Amino acid sequence: MTSAPESKVYLNDTYLGQTPLCKCEASDMLQTGDYTIKLVPIDKNLSEFQEKVTISEAVLTVVDRKFGKNSLSEGSIISLASLPDKKKVELLVASFPRGATVLLDNNQIGSTPLLSKNATESDHVLKVRKNGYKEKTVRIRTPLGYKLTVAIYLGIDPDASPEPETPPANAPTSATSPTPSPSSAKVVILDTPTGFLRVRESNSVGGTEVGRVGPGEKYPLVSEQSGWFEIKLTNGKTGWISSDYSQKEE
Repeated sequence: MTSAPESKVYLNDTYLGQTPLCKCEASDMLQTGDYTIKLVPIDKNLSEFQEKVTISEAVLTVVDRKFGKNSLSEGSIISLASLPDKKKVELLVASFPRGATVLLDNNQIGSTPLLSKNATESDHVLKVRKNGYKEKTVRIRTPLGYKLTVAIYLGIDPDASPEPETPPANAPTSATSPTPSPSSAKVVILDTPTGFLRVRESNSVGGTEVGRVGPGEKYPLVSEQSGWFEIKLTNGKTGWISSDYSQKEE
């Protein structure tokens, strides 16, 4: 595990040490299973990072995080999973936010989330880019008999000039305000690479996290804006989730 700046590392709330950290010795390796990893920057002005990871037998999982103010943070989690066919190679690329362009060795191969079953056993340069975000480059190796999963967390580019959305000619002046939704509308949570979706106080990737929801769960839809749904949680509170990993149901 690496991070910039240095961070304290917790696994299932148990302190492991400080980055850079490697559990690489046979006597010190982690048991296989699902874990929650948390990186807490030494700089108390920066927000902590927490995600779920799966540790597989005899497989290295790499976590990297570059912290920044609010939504300027970026990072990656790389892991391997054994395939039944030991002559196959698969590459799964996910990004936050989704819909990012994926380039493998400078060749565009699609957009996230992307599953490629045509990757070759070799070293590769993986690039993930999306308008308004910093491009992320990761060097990977795809071995025979494994599916390599790369989860990319894109940081917002503060120098980018996002293209403004042009409302329809007959749109009212309040078109940019949240659109109230019928009380019968629901939002279903879709699968995510981490197994959960963050609920934020505002409709922004820099919004404060107020909760988490899981795939398959449904919540009443309160209102919506481009790229975001406002939902009502079971505790009665409301919050915003990305529409990239959720879907409205009437």
